[in-house]
Amino acid sequence: MTEARRILGIDTSCDDTGVGIVELAPDGQVRVLANRVWSQTVHAQYGGVMPELASREHVERIDDILQEALKEAGLALTDLHAVAATSGPGLVGALLVGLMYGKGLAQALGVPFYSAHHLEGHIFAAASEALLQTPYLALVVSGGHTHLFDVPAPGRYDLVGATRDDAAGEAFDKIARLAGLGYPGGPAISEAAQRGDPGSVPFKEPLQGQQGFDFSFSGLKTAALLAHRGGATPENLAASFQQAAVKFLVKTTVRAARALGRRTVVVSGGVAANAALREAFQQTGLNVVFPGKGLNTDNGAMIALAGAAALQAEKAPSPLTVGAEAYAPLANT
Repeated sequence: MTEARRILGIDTSCDDTGVGIVELAPDGQVRVLANRVWSQTVHAQYGGVMPELASREHVERIDDILQEALKEAGLALTDLHAVAATSGPGLVGALLVGLMYGKGLAQALGVPFYSAHHLEGHIFAAASEALLQTPYLALVVSGGHTHLFDVPAPGRYDLVGATRDDAAGEAFDKIARLAGLGYPGGPAISEAAQRGDPGSVPFKEPLQGQQGFDFSFSGLKTAALLAHRGGATPENLAASFQQAAVKFLVKTTVRAARALGRRTVVVSGGVAANAALREAFQQTGLNVVFPGKGLNTDNGAMIALAGAAALQAEKAPSPLTVGAEAYAPLANT
């Protein structure tokens, strides 16, 4: 590759309409040119995402978000060299909006189309901050996912740990709703925790003594419910839960990194924006890489970054027959 390439990325896997554009330089460096996200607010009244409403919102917004991204990047559609869109996992109806839009756009422009895995996109979001060189460990922690992957070589993902019940972000949402702190729960708990006492509610560490590297948040949810019924204030409940969840995530990841001999850890996904989690990881002595600002939650730039990696690796474009997958494991084994 002798010239810079510009890749458009689209993500409509859940309730955020994301369109991003990145530039891949000949030396492999990538630069985010635009990242526009429409975060749907219609779901707040339900305390969770309503799939049909999410799909409709994507259809209504995606044209405008694309135009905003092009304007931010200072580009025209004809300046693009490739298009990438999320094919899974996610809500099928929502996925289909972005996937079909991306296919049609690539076909109209006569450029390669790449289907992208949502979790791989989250991992590659960190490429905005550092050149990701294998081997490394990747923790994807969001509202729908809590997965720990070993990445021994480019394109290889070995699942070494995952949640046995709720994802971490889902637990944040449910406990925030229990405490009356609002939705989404991650930012609400983080803000309330600043006014609470993290030692006020004695949460027990989940999965003590396990030999593997799995996660579980059901016990913390039960303890939070009991504490709430016992009169714990929302602020104290938020501070105590956040401390317990962060300690559990960091401790388990560090154990895995030491067991596998990994010095670099990528931490991505919506929960990776949590300030307490970032501070705790930065004190581990590991080389911890977080996505850049605005790239933690679902967005199109992370899918563009995944597309850039496929382009750089000279992977064949995806067939236009590729479909949306609600369940799509990333792990190779």
